[in-house]
Amino acid sequence: LHLCNKNMENMDTNNNDGKAKHDLLLDVCMAAKFEGESLINYHEQYDTTYPGSGSTFTMCTMLARSFADIGDVVRGKDLYRGNNKENKQREKLENKLKEIFKEIHEGLSKNGAQTYYNDNGGNFFKLREDWWTANRETVWKALTCDEDKKLSNASYFHATCSDGKSQYQTQNQCRCKDENGKNADQVPTYFDYVPQYLR
Repeated sequence: LHLCNKNMENMDTNNNDGKAKHDLLLDVCMAAKFEGESLINYHEQYDTTYPGSGSTFTMCTMLARSFADIGDVVRGKDLYRGNNKENKQREKLENKLKEIFKEIHEGLSKNGAQTYYNDNGGNFFKLREDWWTANRETVWKALTCDEDKKLSNASYFHATCSDGKSQYQTQNQCRCKDENGKNADQVPTYFDYVPQYLR
């Protein structure tokens, strides 16, 4: 997972115009889109190497696990460190995310919001968690962006969508549909709330 740290490294966090939070969403969505594209292409290679082992279910599961990893990185909960080079890159990314969330925290109103999102020693875990909750639908849309229709028949392995009356499987692009058959804003996975070591 490469969370666009080159873009984040150059992000200006020394102003209070609110741009950091919008740039963060843009960078996370760009990373999610590229991650989704790479997983879709990897899935095709996997199916070619191991014919008969793939199904439309595995693609959505792969995307859901990657989505959860992105959420862990954003929220400061990523346990994976990798080799020394990867560890240094992740440390650099984590420090940049702390700077970005510090800037967002400083831009909050003084009427209790800053107090509510206390800095937890510079980590801003509560703010990061709420940022993720507020933006997870947008990140899922970016991850499952499918301009070349490779996810047209992809569905999740069990019923994760709900129309308020019943539950059903995702039917297209690993996304839930609304009553008119259009992709809805419902994220069909909760892997991002499952601890990383249990996924």
